[in-house]
Amino acid sequence: MIDYYHDTLKNSPEALEYLESRGLKNAELIEHFKLGFANRTLGYRLPKKDREEGSKIRGQLQEIGLLRQSGHEHFNGSIVMPVIDENGIISEVYGRKLLGKRLRKGTAIHTYLPGPHEGVWNVAGLKNCREVILCESLIDAMTFWVNGFRNVTASYGTSGFTDDILKAFIDNNVEKVLIAYDRDEAGNKAAEKLAKKLNEQGIDAYRVLFPKGMDANEYARQVQPANKSLGLALRKSEWLGNGEKSQSIEKMDEITPVEHESIDKINESPALVASPQPEVSTVEVPASVSENEINITLDNRLYRVRGLNKNLSYEQLKVNMLIKEGDTFHVDTFDIYSAKHRASYVKQASHELGISEDIIKKDLGKVLLKLEELQDQLIKGTLAKKEKKPVMSDEEVKDALALLKSPTLLDQILNDFNRAGVVGEETNKLVGYLAACSRKLDRPLAVMVQSSSAAGKSSLMEAVLSFMPEEERIQYSAMTGQSLFYMGESDLKNKILAIAEEEGAENTSYALKLLQSEGEVSIASTGKNATTGNLETQEYRVEGPVMLFSTTTAIDIDEELMNRCLVLSVDESREQTKAIHAAQRKRRTLEGLKAKKEKSKLITLHQNAQRLLWPLAIMNPYADQLTFLDDKTRTRRDHEKYLSLIDTIALLHQYQREVKKEVWEGETLEYIEVTLDDINVANKLAHDVLGRTLDELPPQTRRLLELIKELVHEQCELHRYKQKDYRFSRRDIRAFTGWSDGQLKIHCRRLEEMEYLLVHTGGRGKNILYELAYDGDLEDGKPHLMGLIDVKKIQCDAQKSGVNGKKVASSQAQVSDKLGLSQSGENKNNTMNIVSNGFSSEISEKSASYKNKGSSHRTGVSHA
Repeated sequence: MIDYYHDTLKNSPEALEYLESRGLKNAELIEHFKLGFANRTLGYRLPKKDREEGSKIRGQLQEIGLLRQSGHEHFNGSIVMPVIDENGIISEVYGRKLLGKRLRKGTAIHTYLPGPHEGVWNVAGLKNCREVILCESLIDAMTFWVNGFRNVTASYGTSGFTDDILKAFIDNNVEKVLIAYDRDEAGNKAAEKLAKKLNEQGIDAYRVLFPKGMDANEYARQVQPANKSLGLALRKSEWLGNGEKSQSIEKMDEITPVEHESIDKINESPALVASPQPEVSTVEVPASVSENEINITLDNRLYRVRGLNKNLSYEQLKVNMLIKEGDTFHVDTFDIYSAKHRASYVKQASHELGISEDIIKKDLGKVLLKLEELQDQLIKGTLAKKEKKPVMSDEEVKDALALLKSPTLLDQILNDFNRAGVVGEETNKLVGYLAACSRKLDRPLAVMVQSSSAAGKSSLMEAVLSFMPEEERIQYSAMTGQSLFYMGESDLKNKILAIAEEEGAENTSYALKLLQSEGEVSIASTGKNATTGNLETQEYRVEGPVMLFSTTTAIDIDEELMNRCLVLSVDESREQTKAIHAAQRKRRTLEGLKAKKEKSKLITLHQNAQRLLWPLAIMNPYADQLTFLDDKTRTRRDHEKYLSLIDTIALLHQYQREVKKEVWEGETLEYIEVTLDDINVANKLAHDVLGRTLDELPPQTRRLLELIKELVHEQCELHRYKQKDYRFSRRDIRAFTGWSDGQLKIHCRRLEEMEYLLVHTGGRGKNILYELAYDGDLEDGKPHLMGLIDVKKIQCDAQKSGVNGKKVASSQAQVSDKLGLSQSGENKNNTMNIVSNGFSSEISEKSASYKNKGSSHRTGVSHA
């Protein structure tokens, strides 16, 4: 029985997942202690109870206690942990239910064989040991064992210390017992009671003090590395006795993991699912297997089975089964694992076909075993496909590292896009690539590519995604309303979710917004309890973070979605169309065929480079000096996008940065730092993606903006104000420009609406005061995001304060030139922080000369 349960566990993802969650998924542990899993399938393997052999075997199992009088397995749904002595004799079995809180009320989570406890767990580990660790449960004891402390055993609960265990201590001359019971009221009382009993036998007792409310397993999982934290807890143990010998174990023999089974060797054990598996017994049943159905012929009876591919859990086998003989048939859908369902099917099929129930029942048993075999192959194939990760050769790793360490990394990324056949769209390609890299961050970026039909938005998205590893991206054409909620809990974590068209995700937009904002989504739904069959509320949860990538042809994008995404507009100019036509023609040439081969190599190179990126923490030493426009609530999200863009650029250059370490509250924080070049590139990209262009202003309004900028510049220079602190009214503008009040009302309102001017006060009886938000170059006409600090200003401040601004002369400088990022700029000496109420008096004195200047400006505008 224990061997059968042992084989079952090694082929059960559910059981292995539970062991992994407890830190016990260790091949050596599972093999050494014959851990198993009772998955309710034993009844199908035993001979029928109405036969002599079956009755005898079941009777023996009931006498032992492995089967109950009802015929059910005693350890149904439990991890099975036997207690085996040196001679292989099994004297006790412990079972731990997997369902936990989902169990029916009153169901025991912990079960043992009926009768008194017998035997000592890991008795071989007590040989020649002066010091022994005693745990409250087998799971706690196994926690010590897998972390290298092999001199460990366990009682059967707080009141389960048996005479067998005490005898083993005495026979092995144990001098000290470290009582590692749970740190709760019951554990403390049991430890004090046990200490007295041990002291009477001349054995010193020590209490292992975990944090209050914790047991050994929880402590090892929360305080990493586990072997060191457990060793520290053991060394800090307190002596329990009645004399003056109150000292900790730390002052005695040092407790360390055994050398011959070091923790390093244990952790290097291969994952259990990767270890050699016993061959699955095949059933000699003639079967024809196709993609959609399975046909099994027994004598002259045909069994057709459909729906097997939906059964990806060993807990159920729900299929549509047709039995046919001659022209008569019977078909039904049922769970073949359910005895009640099988009995009903046998009875109905017997009535329809006029065949004995015993014959159909015997056939059904053979069909069941064959379906189990096919289901096992299906599940293993699905898991292997899901977990398959490409293995890189040494040469591929070398090439990928060379790319990541390249001093012209960003420049090379753009060149590789061009070599792969993606022309133009320099900013969009780089932003898309960086956004995809941000999947490694706690708060990834999201991208929406917007254009008219056939402009190339899908080509841009596909080009970026092709550079990302296949196992780290999930692509769909469309998603239904609740499909996102029923994905695997960690299927999307730190991955890219790409949806071909935003319209295809319209039904699930709410879930996508939540996933982007909160990092996870959850839903409560009604489902059947696996044990009782009763309806119950079940929670489904999908964890993030996830990087969203989508496209749309919509002119007006949903405001909620746009707030969360970087919106990339595809270049629809005639020049870009010509360039695309040229690239399309080039693909038909010999040079194009060669480029196609090169493209495959480039894609592999970048995918390998992405696999080498680690989700390191990013620290921005210049964060407090950064600035951003704060006039609208939506800028709260835009600001987060801007900061994430800086973090992503730093993350991509992690192999060119020093990984720094900081110890905080007992944990070591590893991080890399942002450089000024990261901020410089992020500023340029933010200008292009989040900024505005002056082309959206009418000529006269743009001319007024130029005059206002001259006014603000002169007054800030004169009074040594910062631009953001200077306030002015329409009267000040009128005095400076000589424009009429009617003109100013129209054009100032436009500048307000377009957020070039910010209104600070106004209303009945009050003057309207403005702040000039625009701080770009009016001559180049390029997109500009207002409110960003110039990197040279940070450098200047750092030099003044005696701090050296760190700068790496890497790809940022070159890519900045390629994207048109100016590396020069005028640094203004802004030393005062005063809010101006306008300088009407100073302006009035010069108004006559300025009026002439304003007239000439107006004439120039008119001519234009």
